[in-house]
Amino acid sequence: MVAFPLTLCLYYLRRYMVTTGWFFLGVAAIIFLVDFSENSSRLSSADAGLMQVFYLTAVRVPLLLQQTVPFVVLFSSIIALVTLNRKNELVVTRAAGISVWQFMTPFVAGAFIIGALVVAALNPLAAFGMRSALNIETSLGASGSSQSGNIPWLRQITGDDDTIMGAKNVSENGTMLSGVVVFHFDPKGNIVLRQDASTAKLERGYWLLNGVTETRPGEPPKRLETAQVSTNLKQEFIQQRLSQPETIGFFDLPEKIRATRALGISTAPLKTQFNSLLAMPFVLIAMSMIAGTVSLKFSRLSQSPGMILGGILSGFMLYVVTMLAKAFGSSGVVPPFVAAWIPAIVALSIGATVLLHQEDG
Repeated sequence: MVAFPLTLCLYYLRRYMVTTGWFFLGVAAIIFLVDFSENSSRLSSADAGLMQVFYLTAVRVPLLLQQTVPFVVLFSSIIALVTLNRKNELVVTRAAGISVWQFMTPFVAGAFIIGALVVAALNPLAAFGMRSALNIETSLGASGSSQSGNIPWLRQITGDDDTIMGAKNVSENGTMLSGVVVFHFDPKGNIVLRQDASTAKLERGYWLLNGVTETRPGEPPKRLETAQVSTNLKQEFIQQRLSQPETIGFFDLPEKIRATRALGISTAPLKTQFNSLLAMPFVLIAMSMIAGTVSLKFSRLSQSPGMILGGILSGFMLYVVTMLAKAFGSSGVVPPFVAAWIPAIVALSIGATVLLHQEDG
């Protein structure tokens, strides 16, 4: 086996990183334009100014961009390899006796570097942006956040008051709710009062509701500026219970997991998020190996659109399986470590097996 020259390795790595960088810029621009248009229409009823919508969109871009990283790496890997092949650079490289394992090394290293940057830099920025976006939406009284489906209902029993509280949006680590609805029950389990409020702020010993509409059975609705709902829930508990894993940066997750465990709350969502971020570089390596299985055929036969489509579909299937496993891990059905790492390990094994079969028969 011929040694892979360092200069050639760095050349391939530079080409790959430049291609990936342009893909990131293009995807970020598309995300900004689409999200800006959506936010403009969604917040039009909230009298949001242009600068508020612009800032809200800007802080949401890192989180949305983070979700597209696997596809960015997949497409950039395929494009980089196809471009090298069309210029006969891969053909010359393989004619010199350099194996697929050697010319794939820069792409694997580049995918790992990108994964490390996503975990160490993009994820904390995305978590900060998510918290800022939720605070802005709450202050504007907006609803329809993409994360609202993750918000649980809270049941609290304080003295003779049995209530269930839900909300559309959560901000300030769970101590500020918007789009609030509170159901009050009697000892027999019948609903005796419903309160709809624009916002609810957790104070010491009670929730302070603003913009309240109270509805009792057989009575017309009554409007109140403020109302209080007694609670024995501590702020620390609420912060751990309602805070979303996406709003917590990678470096803050271990401490958050310890605090959540100490309060007796399930740590499965946080552990799944932490392990998913740890596995991110290896998922991206799997994506680059999938691109390699597609490009290897190009050097021997022709550039088949069907093979490119097959590589894209394979990457899409890996992404779907990863998201499903993450959902199972967050719900506690599957151990978080298994849910986060198994898809990456299986994809790496399959990619290596296909490359081995194509290279060595």
